[in-house]
Amino acid sequence: MKSQDIRAKFLSFFEEKQHSIVPSAPMVLKDDPTLMFVNAGMAPFKEYFLGNAEPKNKRITDSQKCLRVSGKHNDLEEVGYDTYHHTLFEMLGNWSFGDYFKEEAIAWAWELLTEVFGIDKDMLYVSVFEGNKEDGLEMDTEAFDIWKKYISEDRILTGDKKDNFWEMGDQGPCGPCSEIHVDIRSAEEKAKVPGKDLVNQDHPQVVEIWNLVFMQYNRKANGSLESLPNKHIDTGMGFERLCMVLQGVQSNYDTDVFTPIIKEIETITNKTYRKDEKVDVAIRVIADHVRAVAFSIADGQLPSNTGAGYVIRRILRRAVRYGFTFLDKKEPFIYRLVDVLDKKMGKAFPELKAQKQLVENVIKEEEQSFLRTLDQGLVLLNRIVEETKGDTVTGAKAFELYDTYGFPIDLTALILSEKDLKLDEAGFNEELQKQKDRSRAASESSTGDWTTLIEDDVEEFIGYDALQANVKLTRYRKVSSKKDGDMYQLVFNLTPFYPEGGGQVGDKGYLEDAYGDVVYILNTKKENNVIIHFTETLPKHLNEGFKVVVDEKQRHRTECNHTATHLLHQALRSILGTHVEQKGSAVHSKYLRFDFSHFSKLTEDEIRDVESFVNARINGKIPLVEKRNIPKEEAIAAGAMSLFGEKYGDTVRSIQFGQSIELCGGTHVKNTADIWHFKIVSEGAVAAGIRRIEAITSDAVKDFYSENNRLFFEMKGLLNNAKEPIKALQNLQEENTSLKKQIEALLKDKAKNIKGDLKSELTEINGIQFLAKKLDLDAAGLKDVAFELGGEVENLFLLFATENEGKALLSCYISKDLVASKGLNAGQVVRELGKFIQGGGGGQPFFATAGGKNPEGITQALAEAKKYVG
Repeated sequence: MKSQDIRAKFLSFFEEKQHSIVPSAPMVLKDDPTLMFVNAGMAPFKEYFLGNAEPKNKRITDSQKCLRVSGKHNDLEEVGYDTYHHTLFEMLGNWSFGDYFKEEAIAWAWELLTEVFGIDKDMLYVSVFEGNKEDGLEMDTEAFDIWKKYISEDRILTGDKKDNFWEMGDQGPCGPCSEIHVDIRSAEEKAKVPGKDLVNQDHPQVVEIWNLVFMQYNRKANGSLESLPNKHIDTGMGFERLCMVLQGVQSNYDTDVFTPIIKEIETITNKTYRKDEKVDVAIRVIADHVRAVAFSIADGQLPSNTGAGYVIRRILRRAVRYGFTFLDKKEPFIYRLVDVLDKKMGKAFPELKAQKQLVENVIKEEEQSFLRTLDQGLVLLNRIVEETKGDTVTGAKAFELYDTYGFPIDLTALILSEKDLKLDEAGFNEELQKQKDRSRAASESSTGDWTTLIEDDVEEFIGYDALQANVKLTRYRKVSSKKDGDMYQLVFNLTPFYPEGGGQVGDKGYLEDAYGDVVYILNTKKENNVIIHFTETLPKHLNEGFKVVVDEKQRHRTECNHTATHLLHQALRSILGTHVEQKGSAVHSKYLRFDFSHFSKLTEDEIRDVESFVNARINGKIPLVEKRNIPKEEAIAAGAMSLFGEKYGDTVRSIQFGQSIELCGGTHVKNTADIWHFKIVSEGAVAAGIRRIEAITSDAVKDFYSENNRLFFEMKGLLNNAKEPIKALQNLQEENTSLKKQIEALLKDKAKNIKGDLKSELTEINGIQFLAKKLDLDAAGLKDVAFELGGEVENLFLLFATENEGKALLSCYISKDLVASKGLNAGQVVRELGKFIQGGGGGQPFFATAGGKNPEGITQALAEAKKYVG
């Protein structure tokens, strides 16, 4: 059975059981601070489990893309070395939100596996929770008794909290679970060792295939459990493992999920799978990682140096490294696998097909960038090898190469072993642990439990229509972090404060009680469908009413910028072409940032045209047309654009200004005239095929022009109030260029003139003509005089120094015959002597320079030079 058919059969089975099929949510979570990526099928539905929202259908089924590369659930290092762990995997799931429970979940799981998919019952084992004294939980006898209806008791195993109590993190929804395991070993192997002895023992042919989680508790901050308002079902089946079982193979990588990718890798690299274990691991790593990276980019997460983007970059670089080291690929090739991936999975996941070109472009550029890093790293590693005394490279040096330049440690170890050198792995790990400890300390935080004051199921957002309201505090909790210290999170029964989302920052403002006490609201965010207000202090009178007020000035500036992003999007599509799509945005009160797909840098004329387009709509005084809670299909049919990587519900809000119509939950001006003016301040590249515009509106534009005006008159004053300041500036530049040429000529003459004097100062030491001296020349002059002398004197060793504007410079020249016969190296000399001037440098063995910030160290550097020839 083909993988596409397996996925379809799973979904249709539960559709027949009155489950609504929903598409996979984007893998990058935007309103859950506890998770960076969707790491389990339940993550997009946390708000339903917590009771913060009501699902449209209480029964849901899907195939959710999941990523497990960080935090508690991290399978990255296993990927490629075994046959069943992946970074990205599909989790087939069926969900019940307060509807059916254990009886139905177990019955349907058994029916699907044994009757619909036809898996032999004798291949299956199941497990139930054995209980836990610390949590005060008894054995899950309810699940045990239900399983006895379908499978013999000797195939029902008990498991501890680690294996049979599912928790997403330290806090949140959780519950006992029943795992279903499959034994795909041969009859001979089964006769030797019973399958039940290998369950949860990391055996590659005895693996968990499905987990039925009975979600009935909430883990509180103090570690205790409380019952959820309703009991839920959350199941997750590994799609790739199911394909392995149903296709009768012994590895996920032998299923048709991966074989087309593996065949393409073989074709591109001229390597053969299953001939060499190191090559096999590399091919599996690349086949796995390209899926994770491609889907992340398609879902809106571009590689970067921070957060989720850094994780994606790290995964891709891991793939590049394996290709570089074990498949001999020194040029980009992983981007070429996206076409195969699209043909295989594009139908089930249309976002991949829609973003295919972008995905290929970004991966190719990232590959090129990292390959350049590897080349630079090889040069630096060779330098480290040259400087190493003995047979071991220190862990600190290797860590610097890894941390500063991104050079992989295992590649360092491999190259060193080829040069008969060792790596101080213990020292490296010590440095790495120090960095992790520093990072952990900086981000360490704790979140208390909610203190509930009023039971309130629905928190109403009224911020589209009001900037202040009389409210009640329904619950609060304390959060502490190294970065922000102690903070409080407040939830009201209703709020006019817009929570950060859709690129727009959260509102600020204050709350005031009846006694005149004021508490400032510093930020507003949304977590699992709850709007949370951040304060440094807790209100004194918690159970009384409050007046809450949004900072009107900041809100207005933010609304101007958000509305401008819509007009900017329209302008770019009109001027550059309809290939332009929004790829991200950041809307602050002071500026806006807009990322979009486009293949080249905007010209000055294009930037001017974009500004004119937007300002024409501002001057046109176009009113806002807003539609709330309309069916998504109706909004799309009316021409509304949906945005890259966003998750939309069944009903949406559309924002229209003339011909610009977008789905958007942000706040906007009532009329484009409120924006006053729009000005682009920068345009540049973010990634391959992605450009970024930063712009300002309203008061910020006034400040911009006021500052420019001030600078203009200041500059004009320096030009003696010339009537034509531009022409006067051009004349100055021409005069400056002419004077520079004259100075260079004079310095060259000076260098030639002092050559004779310097020649007479040479001292012979051990057959070497030596001179170390400070000269009143610039860098070019030092080089000229060194090479002039080098052309006339054999066996020459020169160290020249100069001082200019508080900076020091060393130049070292060594005759090439000395480099060859004595093993001297100018680059090594300046690196060592550069320490005295608090700097560094390098160059070639016969000529090198070093710069530093301590001219007082020149004397000592010159004195130390003699040791190289003495």
